[in-house]
Amino acid sequence: MTTAGDIMHRGAQWIPEGETLDRAAQLMRDLNVGALPISDQNERLCGILTDRDIVVGCVAMGHDPAKVTAGEMAQGTPRWIDASADVSEVLHEMQEHQIRRLPVIDDKRLVGMISEADLAQHLTDDQIATWAESVYARTAGHH
Repeated sequence: MTTAGDIMHRGAQWIPEGETLDRAAQLMRDLNVGALPISDQNERLCGILTDRDIVVGCVAMGHDPAKVTAGEMAQGTPRWIDASADVSEVLHEMQEHQIRRLPVIDDKRLVGMISEADLAQHLTDDQIATWAESVYARTAGHH
């Protein structure tokens, strides 16, 4: 069985909820990632911040990224998967919630992230076709 822990990329880093968006953008640049899990003061997942969130939710609104925090941008209930979960569960979670990045948690700690690219490398052709159809069919026309 291939697990979430097998396919994730390790070394994912939290951004604390009190950290500002300009710092988040710098961290994304340094790590070469497009999303960061947001942690509360207890290092528990409280959201995910994407580069698009910073641009659309802050900069395009005329707000100063040096004054808006990651926690202010955290929306909804964050989705995550246990490191021991099967790849099919990862696929289901990403399809069901129309998400493209999924934090991997082991013993209540962030151990990695799974992106679309990580997932695609470990799926069968049929799984990829079904997944792509479910994720992109719903987003067509919502650009």
